[in-house]
Amino acid sequence: MTDSAQWGPATGVGSLPGGDAREAAKTVTGSFEDFPFLAELPARGPGADMIGRTLGLLVDLYAHVEPSGWRISDRPGRDTRRARSWLGEDLDALEEFTQGYEGPLKVQAVGPWTLAAALELRGGEAALGDPGACRDLAASLAEGLREHLADVAKRVPGARIVLQLDEPSLTAVLLGRIRTASGYRTHRAVDRQVVEAALRDVIAAHDGPVTVHSCAPGVPFALLRRAGAAGVSFDFGLLTERDEEPIGEAVEAGTKLFAGVVPSTDTALSDPGGSVMGVRTLWRRLGLNPGTLAESVVITPTCGLAGASPGYARAALAHCVRAARSLADNPE
Repeated sequence: MTDSAQWGPATGVGSLPGGDAREAAKTVTGSFEDFPFLAELPARGPGADMIGRTLGLLVDLYAHVEPSGWRISDRPGRDTRRARSWLGEDLDALEEFTQGYEGPLKVQAVGPWTLAAALELRGGEAALGDPGACRDLAASLAEGLREHLADVAKRVPGARIVLQLDEPSLTAVLLGRIRTASGYRTHRAVDRQVVEAALRDVIAAHDGPVTVHSCAPGVPFALLRRAGAAGVSFDFGLLTERDEEPIGEAVEAGTKLFAGVVPSTDTALSDPGGSVMGVRTLWRRLGLNPGTLAESVVITPTCGLAGASPGYARAALAHCVRAARSLADNPE
């Protein structure tokens, strides 16, 4: 499942600045001719953010916005309708700009554990503290993703869909660092096998490759691989020596690395070769074959670009493509 035809050399993480769906789709398809993605535009407000968008995909589970965040509801209300309507707009725009496209196409949704950490139950505590609620949430998410991916496949029939599950809270869930509503305590760490099983069930909802994204430190590479992730997307700048062995094992097992090397907020960009120097160095340290670099790595920004200016966001996406080319041309 990890042959290079299923992935392009570079892509984005998910979010972009601004609120114009057509402009975003045009930018994405213009920047990534080989690996476009369905952009998220959180600046439009609640429901366009990654949590709200994913809650809009759930089957038989609904949520609405409270001052503290998203909370479970009995029935779909205005916030659910708005989330679905914005997603529809984004899909229409993507469909318009991918006419005749054949190749990999990435679609993002929040994974079960970050969702459980963000969604409040009726009493105001996170679903994370209730094992039954976590199971229901994962099952509803898997069902909703099946429907969503089928819709995307109908709209872009030539696409090979890559599903990205966003799990920025995953490490905090595993380490017991998610705060309770009072802020005074933290939810207890969730057992690694429980975490892995829920991820495996959600990953199984897609019959194509799934990559898991986290821009937090301490990404659990081995756990994600066991859960069935074909790729792992991360902020390359947060890697420590501890991560090197699991990364080496992942590469040898055929896992695709989505290396976030291009800063996601406005800054002066280095030359494309400089952006991927760390990746080349890591490869050498791990004793991996430089010839496999380009087929093992997809270049991305370090995280979503929602906080960037529109001009920088466009420059960063173009820079990812150039950096990937530099990696392919000079792997040594």
